Amino acid sequence: MIKVVQYINQFFANVGGEEMAHISAEVREGLVGPGLAFQQAFKGEAEIVATIVCGDSYFNENLDKAKAEVIAMVKQYNPDLFIAGPAFNAGRYGVACGTIAAAVQEELGIPSITGMYKENPGADMFKNKVYMISTKNSAAGMRDAVKKIAPLALKLAKGEKIGASIEEGYMPNGIRVNFFEKERGSKRAVDMLLKKLADKEFETEFPMPDFDRVDPNPAVKDITKAKIALVTSGGIVPKGNPDHIESSSASKYGEYDIEGVMDLTEATYETAHGGYDPIYANEDADRVLPVDVLRDLEKEGKIGSLYRYFYTTTGNGTAVKSAKAFAAEFSQKLKDDGVDAVILTSTWGTCTRCGATMVKEVERAGIPVVHMCTVVPISLTVGANRIIPTIAIPHPLGNPALTHEEEKAIRRGLVEKALKALETEVSGQTVFE
Repeated sequence: MIKVVQYINQFFANVGGEEMAHISAEVREGLVGPGLAFQQAFKGEAEIVATIVCGDSYFNENLDKAKAEVIAMVKQYNPDLFIAGPAFNAGRYGVACGTIAAAVQEELGIPSITGMYKENPGADMFKNKVYMISTKNSAAGMRDAVKKIAPLALKLAKGEKIGASIEEGYMPNGIRVNFFEKERGSKRAVDMLLKKLADKEFETEFPMPDFDRVDPNPAVKDITKAKIALVTSGGIVPKGNPDHIESSSASKYGEYDIEGVMDLTEATYETAHGGYDPIYANEDADRVLPVDVLRDLEKEGKIGSLYRYFYTTTGNGTAVKSAKAFAAEFSQKLKDDGVDAVILTSTWGTCTRCGATMVKEVERAGIPVVHMCTVVPISLTVGANRIIPTIAIPHPLGNPALTHEEEKAIRRGLVEKALKALETEVSGQTVFE
């Protein structure tokens, strides 16, 4: 009997949602949650002997510590196979699954597999390091995911030959595998051409890698004279969400006037974001969008001015194509209005992917921009150039455990670091610790 250990997050373990994303790793005997579907799919050839549960925020905010904890838990069961997820389009979950699956394989020599949606930031980070099944974008695709993951998982555990990605269903990993097609190449090429001419969907057999990188813009020469704009993928909106920006998979962004606004109060602003625990942002939206600190810096002459509008969307599961379109549109407005630099903030996993995608479009428009985020590896993978690590996913620019004055002082320190980054010439991706 093949022994399997599975890794899942707090949601699939039925521990809770975002309010429980902080829980540390724990191990449970036997199967939990999606393990039942896998157990059935194994058809008596494998058994899930233990399930490791960990909160998404805990893992991503404590990457090295969490990885070591989970490795130790896996080691004590000495399994023949390790399964992480599947994570679908949940960004933090995807990063956790990719990180731990690759680590178990590399450090313990145990075959590992995971699965996630192609736009999950964890996919780009780890698809070349571990077998990764391409799934649908939500847990509604669980049955389909298990159907694809289970057979490949058994092959890995048995040490059997793994076929090409198109046969086995895993994401292309840069390794070529020969296989026989039913139809000859010339016919497949003609069929593809006919589909293209008819404006029908087709899929190339040799997709080219997408190296979407943008060179960093020159640094701001004098930040004390600069007009600074704020942008966020953290979903900060006026109270009541007047433009009805969706909590997930946003189809729009908001433009809001903050002329004369000195502070984002609980009575006037909130978050529309559905991907992280909103309680802290709703108490004080400056924890995501630092208007209060920038107003202080404006008054002190440390910056020229704060641009009168901020731009916002919810990065929770928002498509890369949409994020690009949003940023391309508002970046032109910023350019036309003479904005000198942008500070863009993000919260959780796919939110950071969305934010970093928008960062590149702002950069492409010719405006220096700095990305303030908690999940730095995602920002790096997507391609932001100037990056500031922040405090925690639900409150990247705050700490509710502190007094208001202490919290604001920490926020100011982070924003001052962001301004320094905008004044610093960089030749490539740079994390300002």
